[in-house]
Amino acid sequence: MGTPLRASKLTNSLLFISKSNPSFSIAITLKTLPFLFPFHALSSCSCSSSSSYYYYYCYSTLTTTSRKNPNQNQNQFLKSVRDQCKAGSFRNVDHALDLFDTMFHMRPLPSILDFTLLLNAIARMKHYSLGLCLQGNIAEAVRLVEDMERNGYKPDAITCGTILNALCKIGKTDMATGLLRKIEKKYFEPNVVFYNTNVDSLCKDRLVIEALNLLSEMQGKGIQPDVITYTCSIQGLCNFGRWREATTLLNEMTQRKIMPNVQTFSILVDTLCKEGMLTEANEVFTVIIQRGIEPNTVTYSSLIDGYCLQNKMEDAIKTFNMMVERGCSPDVFSYNILINGYCKNKRIDEARSLFDEMSNKGVAPSIVTYNIGGFCRVERPQTALDLFHKMQACGQLPDPQTYAILLDGICKNKKIGEAMALFQEMEDKNLDHNIVFYNILMDSMCNAGELTIAREIFNSLLSKGLQPDVQTYTIMIKGFCKEGLIDEVSELLEKMDGNHFSPDDCTYNTIIQGFVATK
Repeated sequence: MGTPLRASKLTNSLLFISKSNPSFSIAITLKTLPFLFPFHALSSCSCSSSSSYYYYYCYSTLTTTSRKNPNQNQNQFLKSVRDQCKAGSFRNVDHALDLFDTMFHMRPLPSILDFTLLLNAIARMKHYSLGLCLQGNIAEAVRLVEDMERNGYKPDAITCGTILNALCKIGKTDMATGLLRKIEKKYFEPNVVFYNTNVDSLCKDRLVIEALNLLSEMQGKGIQPDVITYTCSIQGLCNFGRWREATTLLNEMTQRKIMPNVQTFSILVDTLCKEGMLTEANEVFTVIIQRGIEPNTVTYSSLIDGYCLQNKMEDAIKTFNMMVERGCSPDVFSYNILINGYCKNKRIDEARSLFDEMSNKGVAPSIVTYNIGGFCRVERPQTALDLFHKMQACGQLPDPQTYAILLDGICKNKKIGEAMALFQEMEDKNLDHNIVFYNILMDSMCNAGELTIAREIFNSLLSKGLQPDVQTYTIMIKGFCKEGLIDEVSELLEKMDGNHFSPDDCTYNTIIQGFVATK
């Protein structure tokens, strides 16, 4: 992995090269790389043995003889670098950085094209831990552009586009808009790509009015929006439920002979379904087919979800089957939507059957797929437990929410032994569980007449670093009232007051019902 020290050396090298050659705009590009891609570790790249041997031959020969004759074997070395850049045959990022370091110490320096080729190869490797010291350095990138200006060099479209994109990636949309204005005024006329970047960023920042104004401005300047411009704008409108305006924009697209793509239509289908407008969503879906555009997984899944939300399971199943018949493979999200729909409609056997089909077709389930809550709601706790164990066997680790749903379902179905076993499993695994889990278990114990166990759990809370909440006190008050232990109720109310908790409506109702029952 590239170390901070190595990254620092790289930075200094870039600064040196950029000062020597102001046209070296790749220096700007590298400075913004951390914002263009996520930081993550790099797997070793494949490298043929002959290529590797040739590199080491050139490298060792160059470094051992450079003091005697700096230019000896330089051409061979640079040819090797170019070949490896084109083939992407670096073993890892350190390999590439070693090459960069060697090139930097050559005299005369290799051409800007050679440095650019190598740095672009590093960018394609997507290993940006080497840029740790560059993280957050957009200001420095902007400063270098200003330096170029002062030296009489205007930044080109690649440099400006890179910085604009970087600003948008880190949410500096206002600065990106400012840069766009500066580009228009001082450098060159931005093309549609520059505007698209800005429109997309504005929409993602929920500044839809500003995005639409920029769209109008483009048209006023004779810059024709493309499918990306419109799709971003439609997405922005749909995020606010402004589907009428989104539809108007879609019509405007077609009038301008700009063909909406499947992403454009899918956004609109999804929004209409979420608004409960299935008829309109189906109309859009029909238009997609009529225009010869093949719906994708997102389109189908959105429509299936719309049907499930309105409990129209037969229509959802028909759409799912149509999806398969047209050669579009359902993904985990498609299955999740339909399984959840089945569970909501208490069609558990069909949900389980679909789950098995999913596994047989090699679609890996997610935590959502197991839908433990759906089985618990229809009093099928054993099925939920079976799925829970299968989930773990498949390597899918349950999250705290899954445990909470399952624990609640088991408790409500009065499976006390299984509930205690599950709770013990959670404690053994040191899961980050909060007071909610204890409330579920205490409530179950009180309902089952196991007040002694509930009291033991309640008394252990402080030692576990947990603070009882109003619901905790109410659960215990209900348990005491059920057993006619009025003195314990009064004592608990005093404790609540001492801990600065005020009884809520549920607490008072519990107390009143308890007093009535004991008379």
